Amino acid sequence: MQFGLTDEQEMIVSTVRSFVEKEIYPFEAEVERSGEVRAELAEAIKQKTIDLGFYACNFPEEVGGAGLSHLEFALVERELGRGSMALTHFFGRPQNILMACEGEQRERYLFPAVRGERMDALAMTEPDAGSDVRGMKCTARRDGGDWVLNGTKHFISGADHADFVIVFVATGEDDTPKGPKKRITTFLVDRGTPGFTIRDGYSSVSHRGYKNMVLEFDDCRLPDAQVLGEVDGGFAVMNEWLYATRITVAAMSVGRARRCFELALAHAAERRQFGQPIGKFQGVGFQIADMVTEIDAADWLTLASAWRLDQGLPANREIASAKLYATEMLARVTDAALQIHGGMGLMDDLPIERFWRDARVERIWDGTSEIQRHIISRELLRPLGA
Repeated sequence: MQFGLTDEQEMIVSTVRSFVEKEIYPFEAEVERSGEVRAELAEAIKQKTIDLGFYACNFPEEVGGAGLSHLEFALVERELGRGSMALTHFFGRPQNILMACEGEQRERYLFPAVRGERMDALAMTEPDAGSDVRGMKCTARRDGGDWVLNGTKHFISGADHADFVIVFVATGEDDTPKGPKKRITTFLVDRGTPGFTIRDGYSSVSHRGYKNMVLEFDDCRLPDAQVLGEVDGGFAVMNEWLYATRITVAAMSVGRARRCFELALAHAAERRQFGQPIGKFQGVGFQIADMVTEIDAADWLTLASAWRLDQGLPANREIASAKLYATEMLARVTDAALQIHGGMGLMDDLPIERFWRDARVERIWDGTSEIQRHIISRELLRPLGA
């Protein structure tokens, strides 16, 4: 395994970091105050990303993307993690699951998403079905030649800007030795479809301006053409395209932790107490040492899991380990950075308190820490028959 980055990969890192520093940092305070991203600002970020050649960089070249490898895309997400999530959302990384589009779906959904003409959102979580995906109550039933959807999704990120939503619903149930098991199907649902409503969700302390929405389906009628993948094949689509999204969460956590660490390091070197920089006191200096060690460890765990995907190697456990460690590392690093800054760390004059708040959600979405530990232990115990 090559631990160093190629010249091209170094260029990707420097290009995206420069973009975040110039196009994202200056507007972060505005978004924190207002809880909104102005439409013209969102469009400007999107257009600059397109002009830069990085929009939909997670898609292969044959469909119009930049064709980055999993490792290279993790580097992009790591640098985007340094900035406000509400703003970097418009850097544009459509859901890879759209690669499952076939026929006319490619013209209506895949290609416009890659070109930045249409934005998507992914809808899986429900009020009574978070980690337990098969517990979902949102259903679709056959009626003539159509499907009729009913139910509610919540915590749906990006749906406020989405032109269409990729939604997972129950389309049947099988009896198994372990009890009833729901069959899941994936649908493409356009904004404005009769019976489909998108409304504001909950106010969150994490990632202001990056809203979560509630989706309501009330006898929403869809033709077979809106099925993504096979009927009752939603889990196959998930397993093929979605599990690598945990790498994104891990990578962004590393980027955010690195920015927070850099602020803490500068403060430890500049802030003087008792006649010397506070970094010279072991109570602070040792925290600095622990922070960078944990960040580096999370960085390598994340990049190694992405590298395994590029090599066609099994990576489920490694991705879960990266997501688990990086998100929990971020919580420790932001807390330590705030402590090093003292009382000023809690004031909104500095971004430290924002990093501290934002860090909390990372251990919950895209699979909680408990789910990641379950995946890791299961992968280790199953080969031993346990």
